[in-house]
Amino acid sequence: MPFGASLPLPLAPLAGRLSESGVWLPGQLQPLPVGAAEADGFQLPPYLDRESSLSAIERLDSFFSQAVAAIETVFFFEVAGVPLIVLWLLLGGIYFTLRTGFINLRGFRHALKVLFGKEDTSGGGPGEGEVSPFQAASTALSATVGLGSIAGSAIAIQLGGPGAVIWMILAGFLGMSSKFVECTLAQKYRLVRSDGTVAGGPMYYLANGIAELGWPTLGKSLAVLFALLCVAASLGAGNMFQANQSYAALANVVPYLAERSWLYGFAIAFLVGVVIVGGISRIGAVTSRLVPVVVLGYVGGCIWILIDHAAIVPEALAIMLEQSVSPEAVQGGFVGVLVQGIRRAAFSNGAGIGSAAIAHSATRNKEPVREGMVASLEPLVDTIIICNLTALSIVVTGVYQGSAAAQADGVELTAAAFGTVAGWLPVALAGAVLLFAFSNIISWSYYGEQAWIYLFGDGSTLAFKVVFVVFVFIGSVVNLGAVLDFSDMMLLGMSVPNLLGCFLLAGKVGEDLRVYMYGLRLSKTLAATGEAESPTGATANSEQPSKEPTQQ
Repeated sequence: MPFGASLPLPLAPLAGRLSESGVWLPGQLQPLPVGAAEADGFQLPPYLDRESSLSAIERLDSFFSQAVAAIETVFFFEVAGVPLIVLWLLLGGIYFTLRTGFINLRGFRHALKVLFGKEDTSGGGPGEGEVSPFQAASTALSATVGLGSIAGSAIAIQLGGPGAVIWMILAGFLGMSSKFVECTLAQKYRLVRSDGTVAGGPMYYLANGIAELGWPTLGKSLAVLFALLCVAASLGAGNMFQANQSYAALANVVPYLAERSWLYGFAIAFLVGVVIVGGISRIGAVTSRLVPVVVLGYVGGCIWILIDHAAIVPEALAIMLEQSVSPEAVQGGFVGVLVQGIRRAAFSNGAGIGSAAIAHSATRNKEPVREGMVASLEPLVDTIIICNLTALSIVVTGVYQGSAAAQADGVELTAAAFGTVAGWLPVALAGAVLLFAFSNIISWSYYGEQAWIYLFGDGSTLAFKVVFVVFVFIGSVVNLGAVLDFSDMMLLGMSVPNLLGCFLLAGKVGEDLRVYMYGLRLSKTLAATGEAESPTGATANSEQPSKEPTQQ
């Protein structure tokens, strides 16, 4: 029965009809006569027909999915079945690895010493900046370690099979070099304000670095494009994806929320709003202490699974290696495995994307190359170690197989693997996912806000924060597929202007690296002979001018 037929006569809706173009043409206000609903030519407005209408949440989901599908055709344009954006990231990793002489290998030990304060990071004096190298690395890792690792590996296996993880690991190895270059440039071209705060990131090395090459218009254009994409990515990968997957993890252990995503969306949006509007510094300090503990707990859970299935681990590794290069072993073939591995690696560690460069530009460090080396460790921790442990846990337990696995939403697959060894582990995982998601959202709100400030100035940040909170709610209620595609597009899109700028400025990074490594060798020689000399004494002066950045 149509909706209007059940109303009292004084409340009857407008009679009318649909035009050939689908536009509702209302009639005059009148009571509904008996049998009018069945009368020839009588129709109710679509928004009053309960049988044909969708809920507000369903309409939002449908609209978002259609919009994402339209944008996807541009962002993921394919050549021989491989999206150009994926080839772009792979090319960047290979080029920077060769251009820096495998800095991801030869700078590894030195990077560890700098990270943990075993070597002077100030060049003989206190560097300008707001955080230490360890704090910057923690901030960057808090925006990637977590759902990018927990859900990323699961999604890679779902879409590309176990072999996709091998390509994630390779992309992580190459990504170490990409992160070295972009974070070195972030330190080199940052601007230090008179109050000691720092403005830095790809926006500044694109605009100022490329201007030094004689192409100021190109540099400015790339900086603006990056800032726009960074704002969008902060709403997608750093916001909606986190809210979506944290809801999936919680609903998996709290059945009451299974059909009430809107309730979780309101709650998480409110909490995020409270933090980013008034208390990000204090709560951010607390989460930065909690995240390492939760990471260790998560790694412990993975190791527990691997010990429990120790006899299967060699077989699982063999399956991953075999399916990484065997087209017949994975539906979609080798190209599909390669694409999913690289996409998920970029989502997981952010190498080549430029987001971590914003965090590392704020460190108290006078030596850009040193900071780049510290940053290069992040893909190692995030993708090569944590993602690999997650993938092995999923493969050895076999939860990725079967129809139920195909319907699982990323993190649910990881939860299923944890549930094979202890019934309470999925509950603990849900708690970890909530903490990861919350800290990631806060970190990305900072990235997005810095890009927004570059575009519109300091006085417009409230508008960004309001939009950011709204997108937290949207991410909680729309389906994973649409969220994942939107997040991928915006995040990977950042790599286009960022890597282009890094390619153009790679010569400057190479020269700085050559001088720095010479100074490091000289320092070791002098130390061996009993003399004291800071390695930065042989390097070019890398201090940046203390001035206000021009508002864009």
